[in-house]
Amino acid sequence: MEVNIHQAKTHLSRLLQRVAGGEEIIIARSGKPVARLVSITVTAKERPLGIDHGLYSVPADFNAALPADLLAAFEGSGSTSPGLKSGRRPKAVQPRKR
Repeated sequence: MEVNIHQAKTHLSRLLQRVAGGEEIIIARSGKPVARLVSITVTAKERPLGIDHGLYSVPADFNAALPADLLAAFEGSGSTSPGLKSGRRPKAVQPRKR
């Protein structure tokens, strides 16, 4: 199918639907073809299983409980961050009134 630039701008969504359906559209200026609108075919590369086999081993204590100090740091009850007092969250900042 061939369309002029004005038609392409006006009906781009419709043309893209046709292209997605496999059609090729030529865009012309003053009757001379200047562009071709075609769909992009994306091919997914197959990823083989086990490509990293043997590069990493899971430690025996993987599911063990965290040490108390590390667990406290994750839960926010251990150390305090700068600007925070005793683990409390800062107050919400109110917008300025004009």
